[in-house]
Amino acid sequence: MLFMVIERFKDGKTKEIYRRFQEEGRMMPEGLKYIDSWVEVNCDE
Repeated sequence: MLFMVIERFKDGKTKEIYRRFQEEGRMMPEGLKYIDSWVEVNCDE
């Protein structure tokens, strides 16, 4: 079974959140498998 998760971040938090992803990974529950993602062009700060 596949699920699509849409993440929305508070204004000004995008760089901070992606830095955490790089440092700590996605921190998903055991048993979930990350497949792919895309980023909207307008998300940069």
